[in-house]
Amino acid sequence: MTGSTAALVFGGGAVVVIGGIIAYYIARHLRGSIKLVLPQTSFTGGETISGSFAVITRKEILGKRLYATLIGTEFTEVKRGEKTTTRTREIHRHETTLEQALTWPAGQTKHYSFKLPVPAVAAPLLANSAVGNAVAIGLEMLGGNRRRMQWRVEIRLDAKGVDLATSQRIRINGE
Repeated sequence: MTGSTAALVFGGGAVVVIGGIIAYYIARHLRGSIKLVLPQTSFTGGETISGSFAVITRKEILGKRLYATLIGTEFTEVKRGEKTTTRTREIHRHETTLEQALTWPAGQTKHYSFKLPVPAVAAPLLANSAVGNAVAIGLEMLGGNRRRMQWRVEIRLDAKGVDLATSQRIRINGE
């Protein structure tokens, strides 16, 4: 295979992948949307997230399940020499089902409310003190590892075909 043939094959493959992604989002948009409202986006462990959302349909949707989820993902950057890699893992998931199997007719807007518990976050030893901060910085410099948490609330209508979903990042204090 010559260089120009390889470039043509690679370019064609990239066009197909990008076209597929665009088609997916167009199909999702044509079915409907979910509009999420969170009056508060910063929480402390033990509190409750209260929010609301609207499911707006443009076409009939055969829903399997409608649910709200709090998802916590841990990102760890590991530095080895000059190379840095990022590892992710989901460490928390709490789902609340709001509707079981249901058909949403075209042109409908239906409003929902939900509540999700915020997990208690274990604060690191001495984290809020000068000594604790110095120890954390020293360990980070020695190990080259950095850890951060990302929290989000996701609303999903699991449906036949393309799902409708939306999410919003939140902050849980103590992380």
